[in-house]
Amino acid sequence: MTAVWGIVNATPDSFSDGGRYSDAESAVAHGLLLRAQGADVLDIGGESTRPGAERVSVAEEQRRVLPVIERLAAEGIPVSVDTLNASTALAAVQAGARIVNDVSGGLADPEMLAAVAESGADIALGHWRGPSSDMYARAEYGRVGREVAGELRERVAAAAAAGIAPSRIIVDPGVGFAKTTGQNWDLLRELSDVVALGPRVLVGTSRKRFLADALGADADEARKDLATAVTSVLAARAGAWAVRVHDVAATRDALAVLGAWDG
Repeated sequence: MTAVWGIVNATPDSFSDGGRYSDAESAVAHGLLLRAQGADVLDIGGESTRPGAERVSVAEEQRRVLPVIERLAAEGIPVSVDTLNASTALAAVQAGARIVNDVSGGLADPEMLAAVAESGADIALGHWRGPSSDMYARAEYGRVGREVAGELRERVAAAAAAGIAPSRIIVDPGVGFAKTTGQNWDLLRELSDVVALGPRVLVGTSRKRFLADALGADADEARKDLATAVTSVLAARAGAWAVRVHDVAATRDALAVLGAWDG
């Protein structure tokens, strides 16, 4: 069955739950709840990558995430660190993280791929066309699925050249990153282009703006979580290896229904 990654934002400014889990105690408690609800992996982030977000210092990012990673990993839970910084990736692996989730695909920090290669961790390579502060300036595509797949192929090749074995590589089409609402829907419809690359595919649609655009401006968090569960099931049907969500319980239920439907 498709794996579920539960999101733990240890940040004060996440687009969906900023500040709710910004101290270590609340972040750990939330992570344990997500695990109890069926999360296979907990993805811990200390820097918001929402559109328009400004960068934080590496020291502040590590202050936010490392205690959370250490405590959750000590419980035997598979942990991923959501970071753009090679030094944070290495520190997180030393604290117990097994996966580095780099939404930039190793482009934001030229040391990232070599650092992960040395660490032995898996890496999720996201599709990215520049920092969150001006990502939409680069949202130009002919056929989005084919172009995203082509750019991810380059990142996979770069990871391999850095010494990361194919079995350690995950690709993420970067829903919401440098893509308009229409382009996000096109990308999901064309997910087979990304799946055809070969590595495991991680898809994250959770609470993103394009869902609210489909539901209407008054869509609350619960409605966006339901829409996330639907898109996660459709991504699973299209070949996604894992989905990354805020509401693990709803997505677990949706995947269970898909499994029963498919027999």
